[in-house]
Amino acid sequence: MSTLKAERPLFSYPKYWAECYGTAPFLPTTREEMDALGWDSCDIVLITGDAYVDHPSFGMAVIGRVLEAQGFRVGIIAQPDWSNKNAFMDLGKPNLFFGVTAGNMDSMINRYTAEKRMRHDDAYTPDNIGGKRPDRAVVVYSQRCREAYKEVPLVIGGIEASLRRIAHYDYWQEKVRRSIIFDAKADILIYGNAERPLVEVAHRIAKGDSIEDIQDVRGTAVIRKTPLPQWRGSDSTAIDKVGKIDPIPNPYGADDVGCSKSEFTKAGIDLSADTAKPITIQPPRLKPWEKVYVKLPAYEQVSVNKPLYAHASRILHQETNPGCARALFQRHGDRYIWVNPPAFPLETHEMDAVFGLPYQRVPHPSYGDAKIPAYDMIKTSVNIMRGCFGGCSFCSITEHEGRIIQSRSEESIIEEIEQIRDKVPGFTGVISDLGGPTANMYKLRCKSKKAESTCRRLSCVYPDICKHMDTDHTPTIDLYRKARDVEGVKKILIASGVRYDLAIEDPRYVKELVTHHVGGYLKIAPEHTEQGPLSKMMKPGMGTYDKFKALFDKYSKEAGKKQYLIPYFISAHPGTTDEDMVNMALWLKSNDFKLDQVQNFYPSPMANATTIYHTEMNSLRNIKNNKEQVSVPKGARQRRLHKAILRYHDESGWPMIREALRAMGKANLIGKGPNCLVPEEGRAQRSKANHKGKGGQAALTRHTGFGQFKKANTKPKVAGNRQRVK
Repeated sequence: MSTLKAERPLFSYPKYWAECYGTAPFLPTTREEMDALGWDSCDIVLITGDAYVDHPSFGMAVIGRVLEAQGFRVGIIAQPDWSNKNAFMDLGKPNLFFGVTAGNMDSMINRYTAEKRMRHDDAYTPDNIGGKRPDRAVVVYSQRCREAYKEVPLVIGGIEASLRRIAHYDYWQEKVRRSIIFDAKADILIYGNAERPLVEVAHRIAKGDSIEDIQDVRGTAVIRKTPLPQWRGSDSTAIDKVGKIDPIPNPYGADDVGCSKSEFTKAGIDLSADTAKPITIQPPRLKPWEKVYVKLPAYEQVSVNKPLYAHASRILHQETNPGCARALFQRHGDRYIWVNPPAFPLETHEMDAVFGLPYQRVPHPSYGDAKIPAYDMIKTSVNIMRGCFGGCSFCSITEHEGRIIQSRSEESIIEEIEQIRDKVPGFTGVISDLGGPTANMYKLRCKSKKAESTCRRLSCVYPDICKHMDTDHTPTIDLYRKARDVEGVKKILIASGVRYDLAIEDPRYVKELVTHHVGGYLKIAPEHTEQGPLSKMMKPGMGTYDKFKALFDKYSKEAGKKQYLIPYFISAHPGTTDEDMVNMALWLKSNDFKLDQVQNFYPSPMANATTIYHTEMNSLRNIKNNKEQVSVPKGARQRRLHKAILRYHDESGWPMIREALRAMGKANLIGKGPNCLVPEEGRAQRSKANHKGKGGQAALTRHTGFGQFKKANTKPKVAGNRQRVK
């Protein structure tokens, strides 16, 4: 169990007076449903871009049920018509506040592929119909809430708001956007898993506190003119040196990179120090990070200066440990975004209580027989934990859920399996997953209390597994065995990604997994074979994969089963050269892998890899004197080439690959030999190319126009209330 504990348990608040109405079978979505419950109004109205599925893998259902358990009357408006305010008034004026989220996924990632092509489906919508939520849904929904009831407090959250809490690079507009709280005109932004901060905010509004007084809740961000009273400032450049930067004209007339030096001189802070000095106030004696904020470079600075953007990104990722994180303070024009330190993780008994609430575990009855693909995917899966300490640079889990693992008890998990058996229509005896962001981090923790509360590492397993990290998989093994013994359960599969560098530290786990929980194929994610991109992904080398494969093959043979590993790779990731892709394709061919589902790198907001993509600098290291220029595949041509190389067996990409190999001086890889990547052009193809025009090479370039490239399956992976963007 984590040593990081909140001052107040999640369910310790006195219940709001409306608890007398009891528990709703489904949270109401219409006035008629409210009338049936005897409600004259809702205390809180939640707006979501997803269909309403009353299941603990859907974030809005979790939030709604948690607030209901606090005594509030909660209504849900799911996928409203955003063309005007009318749909946002369907449940009437909420007594306390609106809560707005885009849904389980970022609305832009949900709507567009990595190549910025529009999708025409949506797994979180009945019958998989696309277009049922707007682009930048949090902003649009918030605007409509303001139009409906201007005076009602507005709270935004979910992954879309969470990953845009400070100035951030936006892949779709290819520019740095300001914090989403300004565009949404929201009163409070909640980032990360929202239960703890949202419950506190709800009770404070309920007892009459004004929004202006609710500024210090952990896990929230608010707009301010000045820092919170009695907090001391620390300049970001004193923590992480930027080095020489070019002067930037500022439209607001200020020339500061972070804080004004005069502010720190008055506060007695020495900015010439290489590191931030502890600041204490006596009495009582505070820890160096308590009541301290870090002033980041202003939005106007990071939007035009890439080194400063990389610097600000480094600071944000260093201030994510709830035990020692400082608040963040970033100017946007004449106002500031104030980001409080992260909320403390839920303890096991709190997790159990959240997952033990009275979910119906099915979509709202109003959808009838319509299929909701995301629900069908997870309806027989169980989320056993939250958080991830892997720190993969391309992944959004750590930025949203944090690095502290929050695990449920065995009893709670077994009870949910029994509920699935008894409640889920058409249950066949197969549990599709026992997992979470990662399959095998259940109850793993830092063994050092001091390290857990003060560590600022980006990853507990890269470049090597930290000596303080527990790698004993006994809790997971015991859980698997007890789950298999549940009456009526025939098979339990593990569909969440296995962190194989952790797994090989405990071969007993690999044996248990391979013997009982693999359905013929196990997907794992080396992501790449070459050290250049792997170092920017913060992923282990292929030697670790080889060790895991040896154990996998050994235990599969001992079990008398023919089972196979399916490796997952990313193309066009920052740090990847054309030659890196060719080497990976040769590895795939030598191991007889032919990948059908391929994903180009998708720059999600706030991820470390997105910072590298935008700045072409290695922001995983100190920016001062960091002259490393990172190779970043950009533009449609190079990104499509990298995907084509990864799918070397697809003949639609062969002309493009041949052209690239010749340009790289690797024409020897074109031919029939076992060491060749693609075959020579056929006679008909050469004749067609020559017929198109003169010059050979020019004709070939025209012939391989990108319109002929076969589109791969690039749907994002959806899994419960988590999102992993690759």
